[in-house]
Amino acid sequence: MSPTATSLDNEPANNSRVGAKGTTVSGKKLKIRSYPRFESLEEERSYRKQHLAATFRIFADRGFDKGVAGHISVRDPILADHFWLNPLSQHFSQICVSDLILVNEDVHKARPDVHAACHAHSVYGKAYSAFDLPLDMITQDSLRFYKSHSVYDNFGGIVLDREEGIRIAKSLGNGKACILQNHGLLTVGQSVDEAAFWFISLDKTCHAQLLVDAAASGSGKMKKIIGDEEAAFTYDQVGGPEKGWLAFQGYYDEIMAKTGGNFIK
Repeated sequence: MSPTATSLDNEPANNSRVGAKGTTVSGKKLKIRSYPRFESLEEERSYRKQHLAATFRIFADRGFDKGVAGHISVRDPILADHFWLNPLSQHFSQICVSDLILVNEDVHKARPDVHAACHAHSVYGKAYSAFDLPLDMITQDSLRFYKSHSVYDNFGGIVLDREEGIRIAKSLGNGKACILQNHGLLTVGQSVDEAAFWFISLDKTCHAQLLVDAAASGSGKMKKIIGDEEAAFTYDQVGGPEKGWLAFQGYYDEIMAKTGGNFIK
């Protein structure tokens, strides 16, 4: 199959694939992207690092940067107990593949299925975190986090010690997202693309929740909570790892177009 728009100049053509799902009325196959396959672990490492660097640029574009706060990490496919991460104090908008550093991290240790984690102090995420409450299932988008997010309700200042990281990982449990009280948001995934999309979606969902809560308070009207049956059905359609990865690809294309791929150096 021919490569899609997500291919990089130095990325093997087969690292950007599409899968057919359904047909049009005329019989033309619909092309749906799927996670790439790799000829070697070195190719997979390159792919993960390039998509990690792209994610920093995307977060910067959306105002998720805040001084030296925040980090995004992805598991190395060769050194499986190590993770690529952003260097402290380098602005998200300037990060390239060559800037990434290799570290260990407790969230990943607690969840071997997790290959990536995103944490930042986004405006709506940290605003909603002040309520120490899980999200209400009030929009279709919020259903991505149905029974798959938690609240870490023990703000202890800046996370500097290993024990705090372990407690956060425990609070995350088997979920994909954690709202850190008075702090910000944390999301995880099987790919950095997935974890990044969950973060973008979670911040927007927090924004919507804040607006709905304000409107409900001012008008006296009650929120309509989506029922468990409908929520579970929708979650199965939009909440899986492959859906998170796929949803991120448009953002990846956008940053490629904006930067000309200069983050891959």
